[in-house]
Amino acid sequence: MFDKVLIANRGAIAVRIERTLKKMGIGSVAVYSKADQDSLHVERADEAVYIGDGTAKETYLDTKKIIKAALDTGAKAIHPGYGFLSENTDFAKECEENGIKFIGPDSEQIKLFGLKHSARALAEKADVPLLPGTGLLSGVEEAVTEAEKIGYPVILKSTAGGGGIGMRICNSTEELRQAYDAVCHLAAANFNDAGVFLEKYVTRSRHVEVQIFGNEYGETTALAERDCSVQRRNQKVVEESPAPNLSDEVREKMYAAAERLAKEASYRSAGTVEFLYDDQTEGFYFLEVNTRLQVEHGITEEVLGIDLVEWMVKEAAGELKNIKSLVHKPQGHAIEVRVYAEDCINGFRPGAGKIDAVTFSPEARVETWIQKGVEVTSLYDPMLAKLIVHGSDRADAIAKMERVLRDSRVYGITSNMQYLAALLKTETYQTGALFTGMLKDFMPQEHAIEVLDGGVQTTVQDYPGMIGYWFVGVPPCGPMDAYNFRIGNSILGNDESAPGLELTLRGGSYRFRTTVSFCITGADMKATLDGVEIPMYQVVHASAMQVLKFKDCKVGMRTYLLVAGGFDMPKIMGSSSTFIDGKFGGHNGRTLRTGDVLRLQEKCVIDSIDSMPEKYRPKLTNEWTIGVIPGPQPTPEYLKPEYLKTLTESEYEVNFNSARTGIRLNGPIPQWVREDGGEAGLHPSNIHDNAYAVGTLDLTGDQSILLGPDGPSLGGFVCSVTTAKGEMWKLGQLHPGDKVHFRLLDLDQAKEIREAEEANLRHEYQEVVLPEQKDLDYHYAILAEETAAGTKIVARLDGEDNILVEYGEMELDIAIRFRVHVLMQELKKKDLPVIDLTPGIRSLQIHFDIEKISLKEMLAAVLETNRTLPELSDVTVPSRIIWLPLSWDDPQTQLAAKRYQQTVRPNAPWCPNNPEFIRRINGLDSIEDVKKIVFDADYLVLGLGDVYLGAPVATPVDPRHRMVTTKYNPARPWTPENAVGIGGAYLCVYGMEGPGGYQFVGRTIQMWNPLKETEYFKHGKPWLLDFFDQIRFYPVSAEEILKDREDFLRGRFKIKIEETSFNLGKYEQFLKEHEDTIRAFKDHQEASFEAERKMWKEKGLDEFDSETQDAPAIVEETVPDGCEAARTNIPGSVWKVLVEDGQKVREGDTLVILESMKMEFPVTAEYSGIIEKVYLKPGEQVNSGQLAASIRV
Repeated sequence: MFDKVLIANRGAIAVRIERTLKKMGIGSVAVYSKADQDSLHVERADEAVYIGDGTAKETYLDTKKIIKAALDTGAKAIHPGYGFLSENTDFAKECEENGIKFIGPDSEQIKLFGLKHSARALAEKADVPLLPGTGLLSGVEEAVTEAEKIGYPVILKSTAGGGGIGMRICNSTEELRQAYDAVCHLAAANFNDAGVFLEKYVTRSRHVEVQIFGNEYGETTALAERDCSVQRRNQKVVEESPAPNLSDEVREKMYAAAERLAKEASYRSAGTVEFLYDDQTEGFYFLEVNTRLQVEHGITEEVLGIDLVEWMVKEAAGELKNIKSLVHKPQGHAIEVRVYAEDCINGFRPGAGKIDAVTFSPEARVETWIQKGVEVTSLYDPMLAKLIVHGSDRADAIAKMERVLRDSRVYGITSNMQYLAALLKTETYQTGALFTGMLKDFMPQEHAIEVLDGGVQTTVQDYPGMIGYWFVGVPPCGPMDAYNFRIGNSILGNDESAPGLELTLRGGSYRFRTTVSFCITGADMKATLDGVEIPMYQVVHASAMQVLKFKDCKVGMRTYLLVAGGFDMPKIMGSSSTFIDGKFGGHNGRTLRTGDVLRLQEKCVIDSIDSMPEKYRPKLTNEWTIGVIPGPQPTPEYLKPEYLKTLTESEYEVNFNSARTGIRLNGPIPQWVREDGGEAGLHPSNIHDNAYAVGTLDLTGDQSILLGPDGPSLGGFVCSVTTAKGEMWKLGQLHPGDKVHFRLLDLDQAKEIREAEEANLRHEYQEVVLPEQKDLDYHYAILAEETAAGTKIVARLDGEDNILVEYGEMELDIAIRFRVHVLMQELKKKDLPVIDLTPGIRSLQIHFDIEKISLKEMLAAVLETNRTLPELSDVTVPSRIIWLPLSWDDPQTQLAAKRYQQTVRPNAPWCPNNPEFIRRINGLDSIEDVKKIVFDADYLVLGLGDVYLGAPVATPVDPRHRMVTTKYNPARPWTPENAVGIGGAYLCVYGMEGPGGYQFVGRTIQMWNPLKETEYFKHGKPWLLDFFDQIRFYPVSAEEILKDREDFLRGRFKIKIEETSFNLGKYEQFLKEHEDTIRAFKDHQEASFEAERKMWKEKGLDEFDSETQDAPAIVEETVPDGCEAARTNIPGSVWKVLVEDGQKVREGDTLVILESMKMEFPVTAEYSGIIEKVYLKPGEQVNSGQLAASIRV
């Protein structure tokens, strides 16, 4: 017996073969292409060999690569599976020549049956019934002559290949003449053999095949038959065994004919004899022999209780004898369905995309290669899985398969499962009246919506989103205007958590694939159903194939499409919401695109025309007043006492760089008390990182940002006020250019708004009124101040349902971080309705359920817990030293700095070279000194989720390694995933692409694994690091980091981890021993810091005025006579100019690309002509309606 077998295949059959090899104790070797790197067949093999990137021809059909893989791994045999090389005579010979056993028939048998005309000749010799037909045809004239003899209809077939390719039914001479060249061409292109022949075509026939098996000792047998009549486009969809409505007499004749043919060929291994069966006459006729394992072999195994793959392996090893004695009478009934990635309604178009989640019923035998995170490409056959059931009889098997399809889901890609489920319910199938053409006109409705145009930014969201993961940087996401979203679900009678669509700015268009009840809320995008305008805030009913279209919204920003029952979506971290920047959740973790098909719940129609009275609907405008609550940090240690008064008296404008992460506001610079943030950074807005609340006003440098539901959980900027929960919906409707005013509210007023909205959601309608402003100042933000165990504690108000606890002074003190940790652990032990506990450097944010406990009660519990904390001097916490590769000054971080300088702040003193800026501000002699410190330091993880997805905020254990910098002001709109940066005295590894402010030093591997569980990413914990881990970097090249990143997610890249602990007492002793050198380092650093700040003041770089920087002075150009204008359609920044003066353009051509709201917006030509003049340049900021180019028409 072989000790190792290579599988020259991919997908479901490779997984299937691996399972048998494992059972037999034989090592398995998989081969895989780049497209298949996440396939189960790679994961489950004992060894896996990479055979390159590219098409099937360049990978799985490259015999040299396959043979080399076998020789290199010491595999003594190759199992070809089905398809690819399974019936390739040259490959079988190559195996023989290299001393490798080909598990299957020998090359001569493959050749004999591989050409259908020679197979017919052998069948005739073995007295197997044949349809009238011909040998190989010499040309179209011979074909016409022979067809007249046979009688129409005939079928023209290629002699090579299979799978329904190269076959054409012809009902007349004219059709035959038209088809001849096309079939020859297809045959030559697909099988390298243009030979064709004719057979009589039976109009209503069945496809019944018999499994055969033989060995080298001359034994052959027919095992059982399968009915494969249920086909679409000549490809099998549903197979079953035994064949229904087939008499025992016919069955026995088929077996005998198949066995005679196998005997005539001295056939070895597994094969299938295919017959065409005529129900009317009970005649059966030879079609072909497949000299390989069939896709549908599993149903034969089920009814016979055998393992055909095991038989094949044993036969190849010469260890299979007395075959007939191994075969028993078939028991029960088995059915197989093939699950394809295809869009049935769009002509069975093959699908591609990422698998978001997959669940198959445990009631089925499942043969599949897919798992969560797998990317299905268009390079290979679109089959995702085979589902097989075995029942006591056919009715039992059908009932089981119906349940299996009902309970199975493949999310993220369009499949044929609803089509299969509907097929099984048809009378034709239920009664077993099967024939090969039965699906020709079969096309059931689907419980789904098809995306014809995804608009600007359409995503799946649900309420309340991903809750409970704030401490590791997972934002809740969910609808940005949750109130309007919930109203839609309320009108439909849905559960408030039912997933729906959020449409941004321009909604796109969608086709209903079944009858659906739906509701539209939010911004008015002038929705139409088949061209007829429809009402908002009311149940609307759509029929199958009707099209829902949306235009742009002029007021507001987001529209919500809710359907009865909600969308059928998988849940990640308890939610179906899309986290766009995180690339997970919703549908494929992204915005919707043309061709996406979203599944609905089966009950998606309701008998209702409910609506929300117009009087009580949320009022949208372009001039907003938003109610906010003071806190957490409008206090005099950060901001001047008059700041809140200035805030409420000023007008702000929504910046074009706004997004779901946050709404950037152009307006007055905050009135700072401090000159800098000390160890936290050069700018007075910089603080030691703490947790944020959604809706807080984050003073990022000198720009104010209202943090959205996709915003960061942890950061190092002062936050002055927090949006009231009942006012949060307004953030989702802020449009670039809108005007914003703030109104201070106390907690009672905020509660009034919240309760009024909740009443409306219960259909107890009342107007929601924004109360008059209260006379509040910064004192309102302080809930409590006291001292316990010699350490000061300040409890700050952070919105209605968050308390921010701060310890000690505004400095980096690891002893304080220990105290935060102990408080967090003690609160976890208590029976409190806490949603999140998120530690910062010197703080802990307590997010609680305001419906279950009051703020006053929660505050009392927190303060009492703090008073009873244990002594900290001997506290030891678990720690790990984790070694990470770092690509120093990586090309991607250089690109981000350059892009920032081009589109946000051209005069930024830290651009274009961040390491040089770090050197200068820390008084180091060279960039090499910066580099040396980064690679020498032990970085202690003090917080996670800064910024996002398990990203650490860490500081060097040794204060002499603590380089201090300021952060980008304003923040960067884009940061590469896993960029490494320094801000203040802290280091951060960015968990994902998104905004950021730390100064770049390079790029490393992932902190978060959305793909799969590995040695480092356990079940339920897709983040790498824990609090108090220690990070050490080692250098790698930019090329190496790309490979390391790809391999790390898949468990193929190992990192060094050393288990240790961190003791506070020992650490404080270390600080005491090195006090003098630590002080000297800090003194030198502070002098350099001061020099940098002085230089900024001299050059006018110490302030960034968002009001002047982002409000371009527009000098409106006049459009020349004879020209037409191309104008911008949204405020933004010019990203690319694609044309030049004098260039010829056509209507619809893109002239300029704007960047706005983290998206790209093309400015297109509305006329064909010659560009007279381009008025914009890259990096320039523009308003909506501004002249971009003139076109002479």
